[in-house]
Amino acid sequence: VQLVESGGGSVQAGGSLRLSCVASEYTYCMKWFRQAPGKEREGVAGIVGGRTWYGSSVRGRFTISKDNAKNTLYLEMNSLNPVDAAMYYCAAGPTGDKCDTYWGQGTQVTVS
Repeated sequence: VQLVESGGGSVQAGGSLRLSCVASEYTYCMKWFRQAPGKEREGVAGIVGGRTWYGSSVRGRFTISKDNAKNTLYLEMNSLNPVDAAMYYCAAGPTGDKCDTYWGQGTQVTVS
């Protein structure tokens, strides 16, 4: 499975971005992770089957969605602040506990 992210960029604090991740085929689980320089990788949000989950630091600000017809995962990010700045990665897998089987190349989000 190939994953291709897009939508990253540079925004001012309080702004919004929408990330997309196109998968080459359907996967049961898809997640967004992020990693800032010098920090550990952090799970941001995910969809496992039809269920969604969010990391505590983004809950209420970010919304994850998936278009199964297009094999595309989205992440709508609102009220961005500098701590959200990171490389955002899309991951996918056949089950919830194997959701990190496939990885995209990442898309950079910068918040100033």
